[in-house]
Amino acid sequence: MSSQQTDTALGTGLRVFTCGHSFHYWVAGLLAELAGAADVAGHQCVGVSCIGGSRAIEHWDVPDEENEAKRALRAGAVDVLTLSCMSGPDEGIGKFARLAAEHSPNARLLLQELWLPEDRFPFDPSNRVRTAVEEFDHATMADLQPPHAAYFAAMEESASAINAELGRQVVFITPDAQATLLLREKILAGAAPGLGKQSDLFADPWGHPTPPLQMLSAYCHFSVIYRRSPLGLSMPGEETFANSWPASSPWRNDELNCLLQQLAWQAVIQHHMSGVTG
Repeated sequence: MSSQQTDTALGTGLRVFTCGHSFHYWVAGLLAELAGAADVAGHQCVGVSCIGGSRAIEHWDVPDEENEAKRALRAGAVDVLTLSCMSGPDEGIGKFARLAAEHSPNARLLLQELWLPEDRFPFDPSNRVRTAVEEFDHATMADLQPPHAAYFAAMEESASAINAELGRQVVFITPDAQATLLLREKILAGAAPGLGKQSDLFADPWGHPTPPLQMLSAYCHFSVIYRRSPLGLSMPGEETFANSWPASSPWRNDELNCLLQQLAWQAVIQHHMSGVTG
């Protein structure tokens, strides 16, 4: 199986479509801010499909006359499709990858490996087990490793099978979860400026992200999409977080911003399916 060119940083803008749920769809706005901060000319947000708690197949199953993602892919108007599945891999990933490969020979599908809702896998949105966001604070790194390892194996097995079928790498991994684990380890060590506990990353017991975790995800996506380090970029979110993140927040500091950039880049270059090795 041949792979696409990797490690060559891209300085011109790409056309990006985003499909996902409330752990993902907002990355589109942050990517636009980061592209501007990085002087990447021509970055385009082609469209966003947001379905709460969704699997990939739910975005695929939107009726064709309403399905902006399919329309854009068939028109060859998408260079990168970012995709997220709430509860693990499903058949929608392969359907989108085949459609992208058919109409755009260099298109990439970026599959988000997200931080696990409620720190568990498999996760069933209809069977919630946590009632307080502080429950995230009870986890040790030893607790977090087994469910994440099972999740990573399932996601990467699915992506690898699709790539083998297509004869080249179309599905790439955006390692948000790996970067999140690195950050949680820093928090436990007292080495994350402005973040005193793991639950600072989450807005509720399910695990919806607060701005620092959204920023970490955005840096991961930027790194995979443009194959370049986010180090040195100004902090995103002035527009996205205008109402939820005041300038006085302890999260809004240069030291934390630098750490998030470092951890995102570390996770990306260490992941064998990101397409970037540094």
